Amino acid sequence: MALYTTVHLHNVPTGKEAEYAAWFDGPHREALARLRGFKGADRYEIASAQLAPDIIHAWRYMSVYDFDHPNPAIDVPALGPLLADVRDSGLVADDGAERIWTYRLFGDWKGSPNWQRDKPLSGVSILFGNYVPGHYEAYQDWYENVHSVEVANVPGHVAMKRGELSDLQIEPRSYCPGDQLVMTAQQSDDLSFTITDFAARALGHSPSGIAMEPRSKAGSMARTVHYYRKISGTQFWPGGIAYAGDWSAYPGRG
Repeated sequence: MALYTTVHLHNVPTGKEAEYAAWFDGPHREALARLRGFKGADRYEIASAQLAPDIIHAWRYMSVYDFDHPNPAIDVPALGPLLADVRDSGLVADDGAERIWTYRLFGDWKGSPNWQRDKPLSGVSILFGNYVPGHYEAYQDWYENVHSVEVANVPGHVAMKRGELSDLQIEPRSYCPGDQLVMTAQQSDDLSFTITDFAARALGHSPSGIAMEPRSKAGSMARTVHYYRKISGTQFWPGGIAYAGDWSAYPGRG
């Protein structure tokens, strides 16, 4: 068995957002459950708060599919027809932005003490990165033993998982700018604070007094990062807090 994550980045035609959501949490989930090795899937929308707010974020929506494949060569492509169905139905915008990239994971979520495992995630950030050629081992060592711990300990960040671009991809294939995948999970009711403190720790200016180690020279500057809020399987109350239950679950209610 091998852990894989497929990321589906896309836009939805205006006025069809509710129809897409109903498809994803209805017939699509039923079809996913029949795929070998399927572990879970969630859907996200681009967050208003971003680490780099001035860059263009081409994809409003992101769906993340997690698998533990018994035979990746057979099982990775099996997701393709399901995504083709929604594309053919007109629920994916025909704007040239759609991307489907599959990564082989190095492991499952690596959590920090911040993680409240009995509560849902509020969102994830996704980084498409690269290492400097010839410095693969140094890049992996820095991320695994230094940077993953620093990042996951930022208030609002709770866990990280990483992987590298798989040789097995789903049609239609497209160029991927990031050989390395870094996903960071959040449980945050103030994403702006989380992002601001993350940046401050990286620069050594955090009011907490915590400063991250210098960035490894093995990490390429050719990278992009996008923060997304979770919109499937949970409800969002004021402040962006995610709850799996009803309104009575919100603090001060019920």
